[in-house]
Amino acid sequence: MTALAALIQRDIKIALRVGGGALIGVLFFLTVVVLMPFAVGPDLALLTRLGPAILWLGALLASLLTLDRLFMADHEDGSLDLIVMSRTPLELACAAKALAHWLAAGLPLIIAAPVLGLLLNLDAASTSAVALTLLAGTPALTFTGMIGAALSVTLHRGGLLLAVLVLPLSIPVLIFGRGSLASRDIRSVVVRNPIFDPVRAVAGQFCHWTNRGRRQPAPWAGLITDLMPINSH
Repeated sequence: MTALAALIQRDIKIALRVGGGALIGVLFFLTVVVLMPFAVGPDLALLTRLGPAILWLGALLASLLTLDRLFMADHEDGSLDLIVMSRTPLELACAAKALAHWLAAGLPLIIAAPVLGLLLNLDAASTSAVALTLLAGTPALTFTGMIGAALSVTLHRGGLLLAVLVLPLSIPVLIFGRGSLASRDIRSVVVRNPIFDPVRAVAGQFCHWTNRGRRQPAPWAGLITDLMPINSH
């Protein structure tokens, strides 16, 4: 096992074991979604229009809850000094820690979004589109929040400072995520949104690799090509 894989596995275990980071985020997400209908009122049409924005705002706020623990545990037990002095590049180590944090705290929010969308009177197409945009947006929120977590790691009560630093930087991600939901067509959400460019590039290379040497395309290649129409040749 490489050092980065061991670091990711260690951080996931710590995040799930200490404080229940994933559970806290999902419970806060649920609280935001449940309280919003009481504030909006019984207008189902208005709730349906505001539903994607409510899900995105709830996911953004829930992702802030556990960001202060991204480097805090390593700083307290001295592991952060070992990571800095190790042979592994610091950039890759930080990226591995951010990936582990997203797997433990961000991925549960994406899984919970379609279920919580039912509370906002959203149909299957809308909830699927929100889940897709969260899949692309929550990693950006995690890597953006890593900046604030690194700046506030030495502060004992840096949660407020972390929110002040991270929220303005998260506004572009929120704008792109919400703007991509103007169309309910999932295909148009994936094709027109620039934040899915890396996903489309990887999907195109995957289709090209799986179809190499085949007389007929692979069964799943047609679905990927139809959803993400890019040139894979």
